[in-house]
Amino acid sequence: MARKLLLLRHGDVGDEYHDRYIGSTNVSMSARGHQQVRTISAWLRSQSIGCCYCSPLNRCRETAAIVLDHRRVDYKVDPDLREIDFGKWEGLAFAEIAQKFPDEVKRWFDFDIDFSFPDGERIGDCVGRVVRIADRLAEDPTDTVLVCTHGGIIRLLICYFLGLEPWQYILFRVERASVTTIELFDGAGLLCGLNETGKDVEEAGG
Repeated sequence: MARKLLLLRHGDVGDEYHDRYIGSTNVSMSARGHQQVRTISAWLRSQSIGCCYCSPLNRCRETAAIVLDHRRVDYKVDPDLREIDFGKWEGLAFAEIAQKFPDEVKRWFDFDIDFSFPDGERIGDCVGRVVRIADRLAEDPTDTVLVCTHGGIIRLLICYFLGLEPWQYILFRVERASVTTIELFDGAGLLCGLNETGKDVEEAGG
């Protein structure tokens, strides 16, 4: 069974998407995002990564390719690691969503498990696939597993491994191109690192 999970969120995707809901939209990282990932990649050099699971979306594939460059490790694409599909909310800012969909926003904030984003994914379905991938990650025979995915998925994975309720994902903020480290003991998780970006290494010249 895996002993350590390194949950890596992809880098920046461009100013045009700043503060907008980008879930299933298959955008690539910006030049800034690529630099962010190169920085965290340097920080990850000390980690003995044995395998990598990756969201099918471009921004995560690009992240995995940078981190795994010069390593004898390839990434496995797993559709359960994709970000939630916001449907009609994709590309919108929260103010626009709240104005157009006030009733739906309330159900979302209440974490109604049966709520589906308009023309998008049901919350319960997203939670279900996170549970599926979490179990596969924990059962992987590799000691250290890298997971390249999205902020929402990482927050739900934290809740699952720490034994929290899914709605408690709101208690965590996951920065772009940052690593969350979870150590596993008999399938249960211990949060050992959050929002590691490697910037301290870069600034120290290391």
